[in-house]
Amino acid sequence: MNSLLSGLVSSKARIRLLVRLFSNPDTTGYLRGLTEEFGLSSNAVREELNRLSKAKLLTKSRNGREVHYRANPQHPLFGELISIAQKVLGIDRIVENIVRRVGRLDMAMLVDDYARGQDSGIIDLILVGQIDQTNLLDLVAKTERYIKRKIRTLVLTPDEYQDLQEGLKERPTLVLWTGQTDKN
Repeated sequence: MNSLLSGLVSSKARIRLLVRLFSNPDTTGYLRGLTEEFGLSSNAVREELNRLSKAKLLTKSRNGREVHYRANPQHPLFGELISIAQKVLGIDRIVENIVRRVGRLDMAMLVDDYARGQDSGIIDLILVGQIDQTNLLDLVAKTERYIKRKIRTLVLTPDEYQDLQEGLKERPTLVLWTGQTDKN
């Protein structure tokens, strides 16, 4: 996961925080939760959160006794950091390949770990539209080899997606792509 940024950023904790908070900028994290998630000392995580906050890359908000951190959308590098985080996770490659080659795609979204910004090694992807299943299986296999992560897909028609929308509200989601493409 760290190969893209490790030459630029020496702190593994900082890389993990940047990827975690910028891969889905709608998510937040707090010290204890991030410490447990990363398996790092609270001092290491606290130090990096303070550095990133001081650089105005993160914003802080209090929720009871917890201080929650979030990617700062006002930072001039916000868009670039999102793009870098998605490249680190391989999400950019998935979207590019799927949108171009699977048929009529209405929506592509991440759910669960990756939508939360956690690199668990298994990418859960929901695709809505009229998808060529054979082409999708081949594409998933090739993309998995390239990004070195497992991709699980759930293909839904627009009607099936409408039926499942209520249940998806309970899960972390990140819409990667919306629109329609024609396979001509």
